[in-house]
Amino acid sequence: MIPAPQDCHESIIQLRNISFSYREQQVIKDLDFAVKERDFVGIVGSNGAGKTTLLRMIVGLLPATEGSVELFGQKVRKFRDWERIGYVPQKNAFNPLFPATVREVIMSGLYYRKNMFRRIGKEQQQKCDDALEVMRIQDIAHKRIGQLSGGQQQRVFLARALINRPDLLILDEPTKGIDSETQASFFELITHMHAHHNMTFLMVTHDLDMVNGYLGTSPVQQNGKIQFFVRHSHDIENCTKQDLQHSLV
Repeated sequence: MIPAPQDCHESIIQLRNISFSYREQQVIKDLDFAVKERDFVGIVGSNGAGKTTLLRMIVGLLPATEGSVELFGQKVRKFRDWERIGYVPQKNAFNPLFPATVREVIMSGLYYRKNMFRRIGKEQQQKCDDALEVMRIQDIAHKRIGQLSGGQQQRVFLARALINRPDLLILDEPTKGIDSETQASFFELITHMHAHHNMTFLMVTHDLDMVNGYLGTSPVQQNGKIQFFVRHSHDIENCTKQDLQHSLV
């Protein structure tokens, strides 16, 4: 008997029997879901379905009422390698009057618990320069973040999330409040990153056209009002060492 093919991709996120209740109202119930290395997962659902709540549990900002969350094989409460994760929260969580330049906002992505007080050197400055170049925002590096358009701000926040070259990028409605032309440009950018970079994506969105166009028309799973659409980097049968050697360019 020929053995079944084994998945060569690491488990990035593992949700085991997750439930969450808020003021005696159950938002998420008995959710089991796995995100594998280099997956692109789109999370779709109506307002109040629990999409943002789920992301906040994954990044450790909210504890699950029941069940467990694992990141890269570790329980979230014990996970310490936060530089491996880039997180872009909803745009409305940002105060446009915050007195910081684009460069300062992007550089703030270098600070996490393990290096909170480490001096920023040439290597870190180069990482910022690289993020500015990738997002094509070098020319606005000196501007205050509140002076920018919505599309420009989202590019800055994405650059901030990318500065550590994370393995996992989590986006919470990244195009909310942005005009349709800028949305299309943004989606083109992140789908290009998924196709060519060794990175896993988890994104909450209301844009069904984008979801259906890139992730397919049928969700692979549904929990309550939340639907999960997934695009794998390749099928299990095509796992090879070469597939795992893609790197950021």
